[in-house]
Amino acid sequence: MRVVLQVVDYSKVEIMEKVVASIGKGYLLLVGVYDDDTDEKVLKMADKISKLRVFPDENGKTNLCLKDVKGSILSVSQFTLCASVSEGNRPSFVRAGNKEEAIRLYELFNDRLVENGFEVEKGVFGVHMQVSLVNDGPFTLVIEN
Repeated sequence: MRVVLQVVDYSKVEIMEKVVASIGKGYLLLVGVYDDDTDEKVLKMADKISKLRVFPDENGKTNLCLKDVKGSILSVSQFTLCASVSEGNRPSFVRAGNKEEAIRLYELFNDRLVENGFEVEKGVFGVHMQVSLVNDGPFTLVIEN
């Protein structure tokens, strides 16, 4: 599993010019599921993200977590994160999870974030979306397991 986490002041997903999800302060998560991902890996990733301390405290140090700042999550599936460009000039997606299993693991991931106490908005799996954000910092992490 690969997740690109961006700390945002605001983020939204639009489909055909209609807003389908939006958040204020929090995380925009771009989520890629590999063909060898398991429930255990997905749950571990959600738990890790739930506890990350990436927000500044009163001294400017990254000591606060998402709960501390009462932030939300916008989770967007993005199979292109699983692409390889190590050979040739066209991305290869052979390691991306098959659709049915990827949907199940993506939903498991989001459900775990909700269980961990977060408001989670979602994009629509497998649909062309426009994702907008106001990146705060910018602060961006790529997390893999």
